[in-house]
Amino acid sequence: MMKKHSTTCDEDGTLCCCEYINHHGEKSHILASCCDCVDLDEACDRCLKGKSVSSQTIDRVTDTIYDRLRIPWLFGTGAKKIDITILPPLIFLPIFLHIAALHIFLAIIILTSLPILVLWYYYITHQKKGHTLFFLSLGLFSLGYMYYLFLTEIMPKGNINFVHLTVLTCGLVLTLICLAQVKKNPGYIRPDHRSARIQGAGTSNVLSYSLNGAHQVQQMNWDSSTKLHQSDQNGELQSARNKFKTNWCTECKIARPPRSGHCRICASCVQRLDHHCVWINSCVGEANHRAFILTLFVFLLTSMYGISMTLDTICRGRIIFTALFYCPGVYNEHGTALSFTCAWYCTIVSAGMGYLFLIQLINISCNITERETRFALRDKTGKKYLCGLIIKTDEYNRGLINNWREFLKFQPSHVRTAIEDLV
Repeated sequence: MMKKHSTTCDEDGTLCCCEYINHHGEKSHILASCCDCVDLDEACDRCLKGKSVSSQTIDRVTDTIYDRLRIPWLFGTGAKKIDITILPPLIFLPIFLHIAALHIFLAIIILTSLPILVLWYYYITHQKKGHTLFFLSLGLFSLGYMYYLFLTEIMPKGNINFVHLTVLTCGLVLTLICLAQVKKNPGYIRPDHRSARIQGAGTSNVLSYSLNGAHQVQQMNWDSSTKLHQSDQNGELQSARNKFKTNWCTECKIARPPRSGHCRICASCVQRLDHHCVWINSCVGEANHRAFILTLFVFLLTSMYGISMTLDTICRGRIIFTALFYCPGVYNEHGTALSFTCAWYCTIVSAGMGYLFLIQLINISCNITERETRFALRDKTGKKYLCGLIIKTDEYNRGLINNWREFLKFQPSHVRTAIEDLV
């Protein structure tokens, strides 16, 4: 009976909440995660004997651990993978902050080391061009943990009333709502498999793609000898070829609209691609750029308000800015020391996000994307101002007011997004 039931499950294609298909294509169970660990046994055996472990063995052990790290899931889809990059912030951030609250020298060391470690990990992931949920996990967990400490450490001291808590809570909720809007769809350009092709050497070349659900077609005639002759005389043929080469994506095999780009991390083309933001684990493009700016703005306001309320509570009678550098007696109690450390942590994070927000405002004012600034610096076609803070090419610059009008008129994409895409 059990064998018959198992065969029925295989035929239906459904999986138990604890079952999954492993990377070998075989059905497995999360309770068997410690079974058949041949590579791990071999690696441990070689370590005990003082022998070196090959990099291929380490890669296989890592892949096996990553494949077996799952949680039960309903709806017949089997157990879901857990991305291990979300775990370090959840484990180490509270530990580091509590250690930093023990003494001011420990706080200086940890608060200096944390940004360096994050930048180092960003450099590593940026070089590999791979997906990681580390930064999104760090951001979301930092918001939740700071709010938890505000409720448990700052509220009981009696200096915060219901209005202050309501404003801070609304700012946090609004930040999460804006983040959810950013995560929906940056403006992916999906190839239309029915017609996304170059039609040989016929009478015309048809370039086709699907942009935000709408089918787009570009047609270029190349067979008319008269037109070719005229175009060659005017230099327009070479310009058309260069434009075709620029707009054609060799990865997605589609013709992109102007100012679009291919993201190697998302493996997709994005309409008016600005950059791939690791903090949201998604691209920033035409469809979500405004929501991205709004998210940064709301986050900065909420963060500064929470920092000011915290410092006003634990360092009463002092100006907010001076309280960050001089707050006597703050390390006499672990609760106040932890709050002071978290205020500094939020200040460092807000400074980084504030710099990103400033760069975005400057680029919008000059009507240039972050991707275009990199190309301008690489090709030496842009002019640098204020030590490289401002990059201008004047290719799309229409003046400050017109640039902002163009930015605010972006049409958001109306694409249905699966729950998994929000991660």
